[in-house]
Amino acid sequence: MIWVLEDPRAGTAAQALGIAERLERPFRRVPLRFGRWAGLPWPWPSLAGLADRSAFQPPWPALVISAGRRAAPVSRWLRARGARNVHAMRPGLGAADFDLLVIGEHDKPAAASNIMPIQGAAHRLTSAAMAGAAAGFAELARLPRPITGLLLGGPVRGVGMHPEQAAAIGAMVAGLGGSVIATTSRRTGDAASVALADALAPMPHHLYRWGAAGPNPYTAILALADRLVVTADSISMLSEALMTTSPIFIAGLEGVGPRHRALAGGLIAAGLAAPLGALAPPPRAALDETGRVAGEILRRGWA
Repeated sequence: MIWVLEDPRAGTAAQALGIAERLERPFRRVPLRFGRWAGLPWPWPSLAGLADRSAFQPPWPALVISAGRRAAPVSRWLRARGARNVHAMRPGLGAADFDLLVIGEHDKPAAASNIMPIQGAAHRLTSAAMAGAAAGFAELARLPRPITGLLLGGPVRGVGMHPEQAAAIGAMVAGLGGSVIATTSRRTGDAASVALADALAPMPHHLYRWGAAGPNPYTAILALADRLVVTADSISMLSEALMTTSPIFIAGLEGVGPRHRALAGGLIAAGLAAPLGALAPPPRAALDETGRVAGEILRRGWA
């Protein structure tokens, strides 16, 4: 039996769920409801940070997959009851109390027998999902080539991207020629979305604004784009872009925090991406880090 400890934050939960889904084995989702003590750095295995512990009854799982610092003491508690545990992201205390820690290179993990460094972060995107999404947006495939896919995020903390920044990125993307398929995110904000629309207006394009009616072409963009422009504020979007073979350009490097700057810098240094406005990075194969993690779990016979 496999349990996935599901953090209430969607981006964190997606890392654990993505690994579990790639195992192609049945698993049980265990939603975590954290209480007032969840933010404490628990030095020992514990359920004390949970507001609801009713799901934690035997039989215990053979494998538990989790992500995020608040889930780490819970994962360790299950390990003490015989489970193998795989955890994505830095766990805080007790790093030795995990069978496998999946940590992004940008977090500079120390070398250890139970640490598996990856580029970016685990996610739920698959090649099959991209192929299916592309088939559902046939009209976008008919836009003039080359197609630039633009994935616009926004401040990790704060209210919306500054409209001038969105306009500047849009103008640079428009200058690449061809056409553009763009999507904003919940962090972009209305003012920045309007500024982006104005910048793209002179060229063939399709812009999906977050929350608009109709399906979001995000996954289709990854499948259809001849090149990708991704803002540096989103670790998940950069990680998912690596699943493609398209050249990746990183925009908005100014003003992001140290973790996001470290990820962007690491991808650029490794030749996996380039800053927007620079020469394209060298051709590369698709980088399926989540699949690599799942393969390692299967290789060890834990699922």
